[in-house]
Amino acid sequence: MSATHFVVYSRSYCHLCEDMVHALDAFRADHDFTVEMIDVDEDEALLARYDELVPVLVGEKPGKPAMQLCHYFLDVAGVKQFLLDGN
Repeated sequence: MSATHFVVYSRSYCHLCEDMVHALDAFRADHDFTVEMIDVDEDEALLARYDELVPVLVGEKPGKPAMQLCHYFLDVAGVKQFLLDGN
C-alpha cells in the first residue's frame, strides 16, 4: 500500500475536477499513490475554505504536514517534485 495520498477537493459536475484527476492518473505508471475525492459542497467548513478554488489538490505523506499543491489545474512540476521527495 502506498504511503503517498492525494485529496482532490471537488464538487459535482466540475469538469476541471475531472480533468485534474485524469491528469494525476498519468503519474500512476511510475508512482504508487492513492486518490480521494471530497465534495466541498457537503461540508460547510470545506466550502468556506475551498469554494472558489475548486479543484484543490492536497498531497499527504506520513509524518509530514499535508501540502496544498495546486488548484484549478494540475501543477505537473509540483506534483512530480512532491512524488519524488522522500517519505
